[in-house]
Amino acid sequence: MGGPDFIPAPVRARLKDLRLAGRRAAGGHGFGLHASRSRGAGLEFAQYRAYEPGDELRQIDWKLYARSDRFFVRESERDSPLTAWVMIDATASMGQGDAARPGWSRLDAARALAACVFELALRQGDRFGLAVIGGDGLRLVPAGSGPRHRDRCLLELQGLQAGGRWPAEDRLRPLWERIGAGHLALLLSDHFDDAAVALALKLSAARREVLSLQILTAEERDFPFRGGHRFRDVEDGQELLTDAASARTDFLAAFAQARAALAAQLAAGGVRHASHVLDEALDAPLRRLFAPAAGERA
Repeated sequence: MGGPDFIPAPVRARLKDLRLAGRRAAGGHGFGLHASRSRGAGLEFAQYRAYEPGDELRQIDWKLYARSDRFFVRESERDSPLTAWVMIDATASMGQGDAARPGWSRLDAARALAACVFELALRQGDRFGLAVIGGDGLRLVPAGSGPRHRDRCLLELQGLQAGGRWPAEDRLRPLWERIGAGHLALLLSDHFDDAAVALALKLSAARREVLSLQILTAEERDFPFRGGHRFRDVEDGQELLTDAASARTDFLAAFAQARAALAAQLAAGGVRHASHVLDEALDAPLRRLFAPAAGERA
């Protein structure tokens, strides 16, 4: 592979039995996997199209090239095609890590989770793209397919740095041009900014299928602090000095309530939601998001 690899070997092995799948029926209502007569890398020949950078060489019709001196790719009918987008929150709070796993931040987890999604999409012959949302606005890698496109996305992930706040809504307008109706979009974020949640809900209301993954630290889950502590908001600089032991019960109760409210809000808006804590296996939240719903299992 030409680009960096963010997926640990044990996780990569466990991805073999996981499948990206959307639940919105294209052209219909509700959820449910179904066959689609869309073009892709499938079994039954459908048509030729001009070669595009990122296409796999094995899809090129070399006999046709010998006759025409031009590259054409064979497209086929396939089931349940997807265009999958990964949207990464790269604001300052995503740079936070904790003592449970030193040197590993929310953004590191987001990179690895995004790489897992790209790998699954590549394996299925689906198209995939990347959107990075941070203090410097929006950076896009348009949807494409094939190993070269996967490597392009991984190289973009390698250069990510957390910083700044969530950008103004008008700076995210290109998302609406790229993420089409029926596309699947996965938002990787700590969801501490209301604007991130609002984006997921608006995309869902516009008939994009949206999945939400909240990335949390183990310290947020457990609040293991003792003695006097100074807590600082990395985005606005505000600080709170408190006795950790006396604050622990109230914090855990408030944090659990906030997580429950977030899950309810997203569910009401048709957004599938899961959470990931930095000390958990990377594939665990993906299994929760992409596990078949009741009635979908064979």
